[in-house]
This record gives sequence, structure tokens and C-alpha cells, in this order.
Amino acid sequence: MSLTPQWLDELRSRITLSALIGRTVKVTRAGREFKACCPFHNEKTPSFTINDEKGFYHCFGCSAHGDAIRWMTDQRGLSFMDAIKELAAEAGMEVPAADPRAAQRAEKANNLYDVMTAAQDWFVQQLQGVEGAGARAYLQKRGFSAKTIQEFGFGLAPDSRTALKSALLKFGVPMLVEAGLLIAVDDKEPYDRFRGRLMIPIRDPRGRVIAFGGRILGDGEPKYLNSPDTPLFDKGRTLYNLDKCSPASRKTGRVIVVEGYMDVIAIAQAGFADAVAPLGTALTEQQIQMLWRMTEKPLLCFDGDSAGQKAAMRAALRALPLLKPGHSLQFVTLPEGQDPDDLVKKSGPKALAELLDASEPLVERLWRSEVAAGPLDTPEDRAGLKQRLGGHMANIADAEIRRHYADAFRERFDSLFAPKPRAPFQPSAAPRKGKARDWRAPQILPPGAETKSFNAKNSDFLVQGVLGALLRNPALILQHQEALSDFVPPDPNHAKLLGAILDASFAKESLDTEGLITILDEKLYNVAISLLHSNGKVFAFNRGDVGVGSDGLSNASKELGEAIRLMKQRPALEEALERATLRASSEMTDETFAEQQRLRAEKKAFDDRIIAFFRRDADGL
Repeated sequence: MSLTPQWLDELRSRITLSALIGRTVKVTRAGREFKACCPFHNEKTPSFTINDEKGFYHCFGCSAHGDAIRWMTDQRGLSFMDAIKELAAEAGMEVPAADPRAAQRAEKANNLYDVMTAAQDWFVQQLQGVEGAGARAYLQKRGFSAKTIQEFGFGLAPDSRTALKSALLKFGVPMLVEAGLLIAVDDKEPYDRFRGRLMIPIRDPRGRVIAFGGRILGDGEPKYLNSPDTPLFDKGRTLYNLDKCSPASRKTGRVIVVEGYMDVIAIAQAGFADAVAPLGTALTEQQIQMLWRMTEKPLLCFDGDSAGQKAAMRAALRALPLLKPGHSLQFVTLPEGQDPDDLVKKSGPKALAELLDASEPLVERLWRSEVAAGPLDTPEDRAGLKQRLGGHMANIADAEIRRHYADAFRERFDSLFAPKPRAPFQPSAAPRKGKARDWRAPQILPPGAETKSFNAKNSDFLVQGVLGALLRNPALILQHQEALSDFVPPDPNHAKLLGAILDASFAKESLDTEGLITILDEKLYNVAISLLHSNGKVFAFNRGDVGVGSDGLSNASKELGEAIRLMKQRPALEEALERATLRASSEMTDETFAEQQRLRAEKKAFDDRIIAFFRRDADGL
């Protein structure tokens, strides 16, 4: 029968493992997992865990491990096909009909496994023989122990075009070519692919050899050479050392991803057995999904050089469309120019452990990368940063995660470019030098009702008008995004609404009113609806575009820009007046009194401008 990996994955996804196991074993919920006393060995304290999300069970007492199919074969005693049929009936799936070609492919695959096993044994023999002296010296120089050499199956491919071909001739040349061990070129005799190289077997999750990696001994290119894709080996769907990493990661709860197999072997010898590596390609979508089946946040520990950091960013960008709640990537930054092997040899395992503990999340790696991408001195530079961050968010498929990324980027942006707070005024104990103010001079008034001719109610009305304009015409958000980014309305609900509006402009450049308000939570939705139905249309910028000027901006946009400037300037002027009033009250000199009076007059003139702005727009109704 043609049971493809895709069909089997679909079958597993339709089975709730805890419910299946719970039919014969008493299970209890423990957080996001379930626990039970292991059915495979006698125990009184539960050490058997079931993870429905990842689709596997594991016993920390006897190391029993498997999925729904394995449960049916190991615990129920069914044959593989009987287990498949019973689970398929429960899941409402039809078992594929028998396919003679599938049987042929399975038989050929079994033969290829035999070829790869024979090749691995032969490579190991060559390393241990007379011709392997140079390779053994290289391994000793790299610091690999005899135990590590044996555990990871190091071998040697002699510098010969026919040595392997002759040794495995019993399998036939076509089979050796299909296994990727020989190269067949038109009009030439097939010859050995690997020559004069230290050989490293690449295994599948079950520990079977499916390919090889070879490091050249001496000069030559390429430095590393992998097997080509074969019926057994797909480099984009394979992770080196997955067979050893899986059981180790279940104990540590982590997976370390490094760039190459030599790094994996080096740090495994230093005590980090939970490491894997891609095979000569950037981390693929399939490999990311494989990593997430072992841990929710694998640690990417790529080389500290420029190439390594670029590879890390490629992995980050590739992961964005795949992100799902709880699943992401963490990034480890190595010292410049060092790889994991260099680090553990120079500074010891503790140094690597400390860097792993200090890993940074995906959102932080994206932010730091874009901030470092160029200067941020001008408004145009900052707009470019926002645009790049918005592009990353647009690639996130999950709406909830995309919203949280928008919040995170906005917080970082505001923190980076927030205006520096001015030091609070500290009254001096001694009066400044200067002519003392005469007691008969006019009284210094605090900024109360008289100085606030444009009162707080009308000020809030201006904020409402601006927010209403952004909601009615979301196209205006991008035009005034920079001006609005550092303004916080006095009303907390208005402040939250403005933040949500700006976040939406980060994530999506094209917005309409309906699309904008539907992404708001219930409380902000009600605030937005209230603003849309308010009398904010007293302003021209809330009555739609009324012509376009020579600069290409609509009159509504220019009117809105003026309103935003007034809205932002008034709190600063009030603050300056209050400081001047406090200074004048404490120091009582002609200079401080004159400064307070000047600011009072300036604020009154400013409020008159706002009132005139109201009247001008109201007259246009």
C-alpha cells in the first residue's frame, strides 16, 4: 500500500493521543500535557507524559516513546497495517489501495539502505587502516576523542576514483549511482564521488545511514561535499544528528541549531548532545517545522562572522510566515569570528552555556538588524525603518502574532526616538541677581481660568476631531504618521486608540474604515464608533477632500496637519508657562515676571489661533 508521509501525518493529526491512550490507561491533565503511570513498566509515581500538540508519548522512567501508531503496535500488540487500518477507521480516512509500484519502491529503498550501510562500514575500515594515518592525525589535531570518532562514525574515502566502486561492486553500478556514491557522466565510466575526504555519515531519525558528508584532507575545493538528493536523502528535509538530538532534547527541553556537522560533533563532545545542523543549505521551512516538533523555541547558534549572521537572518525571515502561538526562534550571538567549536575550545563549555542562556527572541533580532541597517538621523530614515518593520509584519500569517509584533515594534520605536525629558525646574534658595520686583507690581497669576481661554473641553474636542479624521479617512494615517508617533492624548482611551491606529499602519499600508475598526478590541471599538458619530465634522479635514494643492496634498490633509501641530504644541506651551509661573513666584525678579507675562501673552495668542481655526472650519459648514 502507498502510505505516503503526508498521509501518515494526516492520520496522526486526526487522532487525539491522550484520548486513545486514556481508553486503557488512567491519564490526568498536567498543564498542557497529560500524565499517567507508565504501562510499559511497573511504577507508582507517574513518569509517562502525553503531548497532544506534538503527538507523542514519552516515559522518563523506561524511555518508551512513540506516536499513535507506535502505541497500537507496542501496547496493543497489533501489526503495523492492522494499527493503520484501525486508526484510519476511527479518523474517517480511507487506507490507500495496494500499489505494486509502492512495493517496488520500498524494496529498492531497503536495498539502498544496505548499500549505504556497506559504504559506511568500508569508510570506517579505511580510516583504521594504513591509508587513514593522515585522517587520524587530523582528527587528533581537532581534539576529537576516540569515543567521539566511534560514536559519530568517522571514516575515510581514499584518494581514488575507483576504490569504493570496486569494494561495493556486488551491488551493481546503477545502485551505487542511485545511492549517490558514484558519479555518472555521459560517455565516461562512473567513478567515486568522494575521494581524499574525511567521511561523516548522515542518518535518518531511526539512525539509518542515508547520506554522507565529506571534508577534504589537504587543499582543494569544495571544502565540504555532501551526497546529492537521492530516494533516501533530501537535504532540505534532513537535519544532521537528529537521531541523537531527539532523546537528548527531551531531557534538556531545548535544541541547538549550528551551521555544520563538525560544530555539532565538537559541542556534543563538550556536553551539548542536543544539537543539529542543516546540510549545506539555509534553514528550510520543513526543517523549522521539524525543530518545532522537538521544542517550541529552538536556539539558532550560527557562526559569529558576517556569513553566519546573514544565515541567521535568512532563517528569521523564513520563519515569519510559519509562526504560531508559542512557537518561534531564539538567537545566540557568538563572539565575532568564532564558531561554536572555536568557543568551547578557547573558553570552555561554560562560555557557550552562558551565551545560550542569553539568547534573544526573534522580534529582538529583527529589530536590531533593521536599526543597524542604516542611519536614522532624518525623518525619511525613520520612515524607512518603519516601512521595513512593516514589511516583516506583513509576512506573519497569524493575525494575533502580527498584532503583538506591531505592539513590540512600536514600543521599541517610541523608546528609541522619544524626545529627551527636560529636567524639572529646581527653585533656587537665593534670588537671582537683578532688580527686585516692586510689591506694587501686578499680581502673578497661575495658569488658571483666565490664562486658559481655550479650555480643556475644547482642547479635547480638537483631539477627537483628529482621531475622527483618521478613522474616516485611514489614508491620512501614513501621511501624518511621523507627526503623530510622539503624541499622547490626555484621555487614556484616546491614547490607546491612537496607538492601535498607528500599529495598524505599521502592519498594513492599505486600510479602510471598516477594516480599521474591526481589528480593535470591544472597548476601543466603542470609542471609535462614538468618534465617527460625533460632531467632529465641524473641521474641514473631517468633511472629505476639498481639492488638491500644487504640492499634491489634499486640502483635508493640510488642514489635518495644521490641527495636529496645534494639538501637539499647546501642552508644551502650557508646561513652559507653568514653569515660568513657578520660577517667578519663587524668585520675584523683574526678569522672571517678564518671562511669565510673555508666555501668558504667547499662550493667549496661540489659543486665539485655535479658536480662529474652529471658527474658520465651522463657517465652512
